[in-house]
Amino acid sequence: MVCSSILLFLYLVEIHLLSKEFSTVWCRPQPRAWSLSPGIESHIGLPAWSLLLPLPMSLPFSLFLLPKEDQDLSPIRNRPILQHTYLSCFSHYSARKLATDIISTVEFNHSGELLATGDKGGRVVIFQQEQENKIQSHSRGEYNVYSTFQSHEPEFDYLKSLEIEEKINKIRWLPQKNAAQFLLSTNDKTIKLWKISERDKRPEGYNLKEEDGRYRDPTTVTTLRVPVFRPMDLMVEASPRRIFANAHTYHINSISINSDYETYLSADDLRINLWHLEITDRSFNIVDIKPANMEELTEVITAAEFHPNSCNTFVYSSSKGTIRLCDMRASALCDRHSKLFEEPEDPSNRSFFSEIISSISDVKFSHSGRYMMTRDYLSVKIWDLNMENRPVETYQVHEYLRSKLCSLYENDCIFDKFECCWNGSDSVVMTGSYNNFFRMFDRNTKRDITLEASRENNKPRTVLKPRKVCASGKRKKDEISVDSLDFNKKILHTAWHPKENIIAVATTNNLYIFQDKVN
Repeated sequence: MVCSSILLFLYLVEIHLLSKEFSTVWCRPQPRAWSLSPGIESHIGLPAWSLLLPLPMSLPFSLFLLPKEDQDLSPIRNRPILQHTYLSCFSHYSARKLATDIISTVEFNHSGELLATGDKGGRVVIFQQEQENKIQSHSRGEYNVYSTFQSHEPEFDYLKSLEIEEKINKIRWLPQKNAAQFLLSTNDKTIKLWKISERDKRPEGYNLKEEDGRYRDPTTVTTLRVPVFRPMDLMVEASPRRIFANAHTYHINSISINSDYETYLSADDLRINLWHLEITDRSFNIVDIKPANMEELTEVITAAEFHPNSCNTFVYSSSKGTIRLCDMRASALCDRHSKLFEEPEDPSNRSFFSEIISSISDVKFSHSGRYMMTRDYLSVKIWDLNMENRPVETYQVHEYLRSKLCSLYENDCIFDKFECCWNGSDSVVMTGSYNNFFRMFDRNTKRDITLEASRENNKPRTVLKPRKVCASGKRKKDEISVDSLDFNKKILHTAWHPKENIIAVATTNNLYIFQDKVN
């Protein structure tokens, strides 16, 4: 009776508030989003039936204000689209500052609990999200080093007199099936499947072995003991389970795990191979663009990825700025693409550098599988898989560098390969830039923001301030001149937590982790 009276009272209050200038909605708290600052999430709108949900009084609830249609929304639209706080920074052997310490790839696992980085020295460092932080939302997101191991060593091909670097080009996690974790890591030539497992118990009481490991004389054994497991300090072991080698003539630039979780692809400059995770001595060539005469070569493969839901579909991008979607059901060798995504070039922007800056450095499917994102030197483009002639969205990352292409060509920065990533809901995309800047674009509001990864703001929970670059004319107080940008500081590798608003960006040998602002 008391509960019914309380619910009736709440409904009467809601009806009264609905007649006011703002309508009040009682609902369960919605997941926070990077793309929305506090108060803006309410403007998305909620289903009408949410007004009629009786909530248990023990559950927390939030109060969102929905302005009327004629209400001025400019204050809401002018708010920053994202508010980020500094979480932590990790350095790969920063005391020595060697070239081999530069981070070359960053990747979250499917749950976001683990974050793996690879560097030019062939090392893989895995960070783990703290257990207590999963419960305490105000301190969530903090990562600590979980495991470090040497994935690849430098090699030398004596037949071709070619030195093979140990640099980790890509890391890809497999979905977790048991207590252990599995990941693929690759350098220029060899792919390895690693098992990451924990041990917190050790066996004791062997009959033929002493506690220090020495073997006993069997003739001295007079009684039999049953070995038992004793607790021990947690030990994380990384062991190679498969080695996939000798299949690529050119440097591997991409690996992608299929949605069937049994096969994966690896791509180099001219070929794409299909592997089975259980078979190491052979692979199937599914794309080969190598011409009979190498002098006729006009483009190379720059990236490749499997569709997240359709196990027979994959895409690969080229240095000419085209993306080809292939269906493995059509033929064993996918030389003929099913779809070709290409945007006609604007004649007004045609220059000597047009072909270089149009080369695609990264391609990523959205989590839904409906869209894919490509990154070229100056922009990020969103493509609808049902429309091939042009992208549905184009975001300029650093258009102010177009006038600097000549100097960028001279210092080879024009050949930098920037990666891009989606957030968990596919509503925001992120990519890197120079001067340790990284950019985010909200697909719903069409707003963008530039942030800087720097040790100057290394206090925990410090809110990052948006940065602006002045291309020409009079520079404002808070703006940075394009001439003062440091092109040696660059963010090439970024990753977004699949379930939370936590991001990781790599700057040379530093890994920065940020999260959305928690009130």
